Amino acid sequence: MDISKFVAPEIIFGRGSLSQIGESVLRLGVSKVFLVSDSDVISSGWVDHAVEYLHAAGLDTVIFSSLTTNPKDREVSEGALKYLASGCDGIVSVGGGSPTDVAKAVAILASNGGRLQDYEGINKIVTPLPPMVIVPSTAGAGSEVSQFTIIVDTDRKLKMSIISRSLIPDIAIVDPELLKTKNSKLAAATAVDALTHGIESYVSLAATPLTEIHSLKAIQLISRNLRQAVADRGDMEANTNMAMASLTAGLAFSNAILGAAHAMTHQVDGLLDQHHGETNASILPHVMRFNLSACPERFRDIAVAMGEDVAGLDLMEAAERSIEAVNRLIDDIGLAEGLSQRGLQEEFIPVLSKNALKDACLVTNPRRANLQDIESIFRNAM
Repeated sequence: MDISKFVAPEIIFGRGSLSQIGESVLRLGVSKVFLVSDSDVISSGWVDHAVEYLHAAGLDTVIFSSLTTNPKDREVSEGALKYLASGCDGIVSVGGGSPTDVAKAVAILASNGGRLQDYEGINKIVTPLPPMVIVPSTAGAGSEVSQFTIIVDTDRKLKMSIISRSLIPDIAIVDPELLKTKNSKLAAATAVDALTHGIESYVSLAATPLTEIHSLKAIQLISRNLRQAVADRGDMEANTNMAMASLTAGLAFSNAILGAAHAMTHQVDGLLDQHHGETNASILPHVMRFNLSACPERFRDIAVAMGEDVAGLDLMEAAERSIEAVNRLIDDIGLAEGLSQRGLQEEFIPVLSKNALKDACLVTNPRRANLQDIESIFRNAM
């Protein structure tokens, strides 16, 4: 029997939808909110707006912002202790992927106890989590709708993938207005993360008709809008389309999982503390080339979604166009750098490759990869 499952939170989308945060949290039965954000989002004023809406709904708030770009296990432990001491009974994140990952990880420790490493992998959370409402401030991570949280293990210097349906927030509020305070470089980097989500989820071994439609829509929206969104941060049509692209890519990869690109970027980011989207920009085209022979028809579809004219081309030629389109887009938005320019040294590759083989995202990659394959992709991406 061919059965597909698709999980998603309640989604509120549109300009000005941040105003719905108080009512949304209130109907989850929360009385005191643990609000996770970061210094940049706080300085932009969005946390103040969120707090105003929460207070207007009669909700007390405690703000936690002691986190970094690639959030660490020790930051999560600090947040969990603060959550438990505060008397909060619900969690809100206002920010990009980092605050959202921390919010989810705090929820795990606050309700399940132990060490975060106990939950690395798939479906290891046993106790229900506190109610969660997520408001993304970037168009990239898609964490507001996903069953993932990614946290750096500071001892092993790698990113842990924690995957569980328990991590799907109760409500996602996607307000494109929040994107306009992000600079062009961040808009570019986060969008490449969303593009990678769209591409990897479409070629994933776990893809289904329920995920494929979201994957291709995300790829199409990014291809049509990213250049303009980077060039003019005030273009709200482009920002709105990018917010939708990130959301649809998030729905796709949450259900279809990802592939070798994310298995590899998790290791680089954990070791070098690089921005996840920039690392994806260096690695994605090379993973696409490695996977091309396993599902060329899928890469032809991606080429078409990116606006490539494949009429008259044979299957492999059409599939190759997808890699060419991705390389052009990455170049146009100013992220065309190799891993060596991002700080990766040849001596790191063996350990990073061994760790990538253990990453849960590699399981759904369309082509089986061994240690030598991963090392080769790393070297090609240098």
